[in-house]
Amino acid sequence: MSPSASSPINLTNQFLIAMPGMVDGNFAGTVVYMCEHNDKGALGLVINRPIDINLKHLFEKVDLSLDRSDLAERPVYLGGPVQTERGFVLHESLDDEGGHYNSTLKIAGGLEMTTSRDVLEALAHGAGPRKVFITLGYSGWTAGQLEDEISRNGWLNVDADPQVIFDTPVAQRYDKALSLLGIDRSFLMGEAGHA
Repeated sequence: MSPSASSPINLTNQFLIAMPGMVDGNFAGTVVYMCEHNDKGALGLVINRPIDINLKHLFEKVDLSLDRSDLAERPVYLGGPVQTERGFVLHESLDDEGGHYNSTLKIAGGLEMTTSRDVLEALAHGAGPRKVFITLGYSGWTAGQLEDEISRNGWLNVDADPQVIFDTPVAQRYDKALSLLGIDRSFLMGEAGHA
């Protein structure tokens, strides 16, 4: 198969950064980590929308006790508007430790996203991945939808840096993601100017 001008782009393991003109309230001002992108569509997790629930409270809601003090007070995030009653755990790869869960998507680039309860049980017992990011809900696009939004200047994209997800304060994640492109927020304009 020869490459063509319409070769599909693959945004897996990239950040989508919402442009200032983003009118969809679900995504205005967001950074989305892309877990999967193929010809069937795309799935990502918003990394800068904490909600009013911490991990200790979330674990109690699913009848688990979280004994890891390093995680208990961390916020849960709104990963997107789809399946907001379901949890998604983005975490470092456990291949070196041999850790495997019932429902894990290995993301090209080293991270994994798990949706099965066994990762929460491992965390509750002090095991599991050291670096975790937990959302309720995810962001999803049908085939071609995300490409269309990008062509209309809805998003910027850049290779993801796990430090932005796991180590950067939430209020700085948008600007930090932009800095990966060498862009400062003040240079972005929501709409084109007119002469």
